Amino acid sequence: MQSKAMRDVFLASLHEEMAHDESIFFVAADFGSPILDKIRADYPARFINVGIAEQNLINVATGLALEGFKVFAYAIAPFITMRCYEQIRVNIAILSQIRDMNINIIGVGAGVSYAMSGPTHHCLEDLSIMRTLPNIEVFSPSDYVTAQSYVKRALKIKKPKYIRFDAQPLVALRDEVEDFDVGFSVLKEGERVAILSTGYMTHKAVSIAKELDIKLIDIYLINSYDKEKLQEALQECEVIFTLEEAFKNSGGLDAEINFHFKDKKVVNLGFEKKYTFEIGSREFVHQENGLSEDEILKEIKKH
Repeated sequence: MQSKAMRDVFLASLHEEMAHDESIFFVAADFGSPILDKIRADYPARFINVGIAEQNLINVATGLALEGFKVFAYAIAPFITMRCYEQIRVNIAILSQIRDMNINIIGVGAGVSYAMSGPTHHCLEDLSIMRTLPNIEVFSPSDYVTAQSYVKRALKIKKPKYIRFDAQPLVALRDEVEDFDVGFSVLKEGERVAILSTGYMTHKAVSIAKELDIKLIDIYLINSYDKEKLQEALQECEVIFTLEEAFKNSGGLDAEINFHFKDKKVVNLGFEKKYTFEIGSREFVHQENGLSEDEILKEIKKH
């Protein structure tokens, strides 16, 4: 199956929507792509490049959202979340509780998808820090099909959202997302053991699950999935593994599942709380942190 970048597919769909929805506004922090060039060329009055200034990016995006625009603020994931966290907290999380605003924070480079750029560009904290803020939906897709499906929701729901995209082209894991608003997809059925994964790690989980009688669930709406339906899906499971490209036991997907499934045995798999300075491929970084397929498989077989 063809590999595509989530960002490219999402922006292409957004470009189509901008043709008939003049309320869509795009703001970037000097971070481009060929699709973004088309948006800038076709809709110059609704495109702003604020330069390498992510804090100002959030300020400008907030102002536009308060004027009624559907705003998409776009930058590299670790910079748009961590460099301007206070601006997101005050201007978006707090203010959106008393004023309606449709503002969509797009961060490209989730996890270690910029593996060769080192720890400054690794993004292992964003799930934790964005999830802890009230009033912001966190979207963490595993493929371009899911990413594209989110465009309509992003335009429709008048609330802040953090959209977490992988930087690398990835194959589609499904032909379509059925019942998108449920917030998760069951990719493989199983009974006693389940893997709950998000983002890039779902691709590893798919490969691992081929060898096992195991249920595989991809969670893409990290803090707004249908909890009752997920509980139903996991009713027969005794052991749940969470798998994320983020620091484990630090408030990400694992914290969400740990809190809501206290009646199950939950094992959290992710990055240890340390930065990786050694430069190499994504798989190299995973191996340095005990997240190779063999090591994950070995951990699952213990249970």
